[in-house]
Amino acid sequence: MKRTFPSLPLCLLTFLLLSQQCTGIKWLALSQTTQHINKTQHCKSLPGLVSSQAQLCRSNLELMQTIIQAAREVKKVCQKTFADMRWNCSSIDTQKFLPDLERGTRESAFVYALSAAAISHTIARACTSGDLRLCSCGPIPGEIPEPGYRWGGCADNLHYGLLMGSKFSDAPMKFKKKSGTHANKLMHLHNSEVGRQALRDALVMKCKCHGVSGSCSIRTCWRGLQDLKDIAMDLKTKYLSATKVVHRPMGTRKQLVPKDIDIRPVRENELVYLQSSPDFCMRNDKMGSFGTQDRQCNKTSSGSDSCDLMCCGRGYNPYSERVVERCHCKYHWCCYVTCKKCERTVEKYVCK
Repeated sequence: MKRTFPSLPLCLLTFLLLSQQCTGIKWLALSQTTQHINKTQHCKSLPGLVSSQAQLCRSNLELMQTIIQAAREVKKVCQKTFADMRWNCSSIDTQKFLPDLERGTRESAFVYALSAAAISHTIARACTSGDLRLCSCGPIPGEIPEPGYRWGGCADNLHYGLLMGSKFSDAPMKFKKKSGTHANKLMHLHNSEVGRQALRDALVMKCKCHGVSGSCSIRTCWRGLQDLKDIAMDLKTKYLSATKVVHRPMGTRKQLVPKDIDIRPVRENELVYLQSSPDFCMRNDKMGSFGTQDRQCNKTSSGSDSCDLMCCGRGYNPYSERVVERCHCKYHWCCYVTCKKCERTVEKYVCK
């Protein structure tokens, strides 16, 4: 007799049928929201939120536009960061997250880490820009600056960004209803914290010069975050060296430990994953792979974007494209530049 699950939510039905975890990053679907959130009833219609996130929406309405912006940043930055690799984060652009983000793979590890960093990053900067009334500039550092330097400006409010960002992004993993295995939840919480630690490491001193004729006799400085694209590149490095883990008893409880190196615990700054990834060469919807057919490749590269690696040995097809560029630029005193427009034909390549 065929077993059916009437009236069950799609995410739970997926879990029962495929033993897959309801992903805790469904809030990234907010990137497709066009509605301006200024009423509490709007929170009900937002996609991808668990009940505790919807409650945070109702109690922090003005924060939601910033969170929507964070979801858009995750999508844009992830796809740009992995544009030169077989897995290029394209599944984050679909209405329903594919298994590459639902399973405990290194790809999901990266997306969880980037998502956690992005939401706190966006909130911290929104405090600085004055877009949020509930927060303002970050605190002035307690240490005395070197001679010729002084604290001033408006620091990014990393503390508030981390506080509110973690409340929102970690909510699905702390949801009381059983929405996945304990191992997956531990993995996602760990990788989210790795993302937030990368954000802490990205808080650097930024300065502006003051002085006669640009002499820079004194510098006004503040603590500011690096751009999210730089943080994403740091996380990509961690993705490439991620550690495969298993969920096993350690003392009185189960923990994530390296699969092949049982002599040490998982490090706080390393991404971890539970399941190996496919090679992403061919389309496989069950594994969340779009394949690399028709992907652009670089014939002269020896890296991951090379035609040999990107096309998985299937070969590639050349095509010509006409591009218009600025050329023959001249500087005129004072002070502007004029250029002509030149057209040329370039040869490009796509995977078979």
